[in-house]
Amino acid sequence: MRARVGVVVITKDRRRELMRTLSRLAELPERPPVVVVDNASGDGTADEVARRHPEVGLIRAGTNLGAVGRNVGTDALATPYVAFCDDDSWWEPGALERAADLLDTHPRLGAITARLLVEPSGEEDPLTPELRNSPVPGPEWLPGPAILGILAGVSVLRTEAFRGAGGFSERLWLGGEEELLALDLASAGWWLCWDERTVAHHHASQVRDPRRRRQQGIRNTLWTAWLRRPWRGALGHTREVLGSAPKDRTSAAAVAEAVRGLPWVLRARRTVPPHVEEGLRLLAGPRKRSRARRYVG
Repeated sequence: MRARVGVVVITKDRRRELMRTLSRLAELPERPPVVVVDNASGDGTADEVARRHPEVGLIRAGTNLGAVGRNVGTDALATPYVAFCDDDSWWEPGALERAADLLDTHPRLGAITARLLVEPSGEEDPLTPELRNSPVPGPEWLPGPAILGILAGVSVLRTEAFRGAGGFSERLWLGGEEELLALDLASAGWWLCWDERTVAHHHASQVRDPRRRRQQGIRNTLWTAWLRRPWRGALGHTREVLGSAPKDRTSAAAVAEAVRGLPWVLRARRTVPPHVEEGLRLLAGPRKRSRARRYVG
């Protein structure tokens, strides 16, 4: 039987975590084809994948592509749906089959974001209440709450929709990079939803630079606002982000990066349709009250 969902994993210098994730994926009853894009690791990650998991499609990037590695991995698949997975996350057995069934049933559904469990505690990710109680209006046929964002490492996308939206942006690279993609999917007429019964797990790697990731996240959310939102919405979001970010060098560097990118942003600016902007306005309150959306690190 032809596989309906392929899995793309991007990684860099996290050999131990990636081996755990690949072992989990190999145990899935769906037996999905898996592609690993190694973003120029220096710890022997690619060689270890080739030795221990020869069944996995391995792409050795010559440089760190960031989130664009997911575009490369998707191009290597022939499945109608693609599940993204980070090297420190994995899918629960049956989750990919459920996601594929939902996407088969609903042809205007572009992406499903999973209910995320944080390991080793098994508790729900702190962002879960926002997704479960999303105020974004959606059609009655939608199998879960309508959302205007995805969690890149635990979402299943319709490959056609992903490619049509251009995939992940080279400019944003990594850090909140899914925000722009989600708005472009919604603007193209695709619906995004969160699903209670599609489940994934995340055991956060300790191999990370939280300050650099925070810097990129602040920069990217500012860029996304000015790329896609009407002026009033962009200004309001900018005030919200700058008001909630710590007043330190990392935040200052993020703002400086965002300002330097303004010439490109203004050239590439393309505002979302009114119904998408209305959804973003409805999300402003929950985001402001959220304990999960804090620029820390």
